[in-house]
Amino acid sequence: MSTEQTTPANGFSYKLTRTLDASAVKVWRAWTTPEQYARWAYAVAGSVEMDVRPGGVWKATMATPDGGQFPLTGSYLEVAERRLLVVGMDVPGKPAPVAMTVELDERNDHHTQIVLHQTCDTAEERDMAEQGSTMLLDSLSAFLTDEASN
Repeated sequence: MSTEQTTPANGFSYKLTRTLDASAVKVWRAWTTPEQYARWAYAVAGSVEMDVRPGGVWKATMATPDGGQFPLTGSYLEVAERRLLVVGMDVPGKPAPVAMTVELDERNDHHTQIVLHQTCDTAEERDMAEQGSTMLLDSLSAFLTDEASN
């Protein structure tokens, strides 16, 4: 996995790139199907709702390793099936959703490059978001490997 951090004039950014052992169709389904998303993204089963279209909303209750739970909500800002998701996340105290971009580039039927990137207001927010995104990519990779072996 490659990682890149930048500090542009308008915020603090990170970009994570990884090649997954799955087709873009399988990666897309993992990100956009509530049941699959709940299995790899640390969401409570049955809590995920997704209306995957520009302007559509999503929600999920996330589970923490210590047994805690916290709700997340947001919307889809851009959607290009099997290629691009721009996910807006509602953050208390922020006037606009925080956007995370998920780009998929299918290399062949069995490999897809995924790129996650986000711009945050502070270095601390960026570091926390990057850590969370790294955990998501690790879990997604393990989920896709398990799915392939079943």
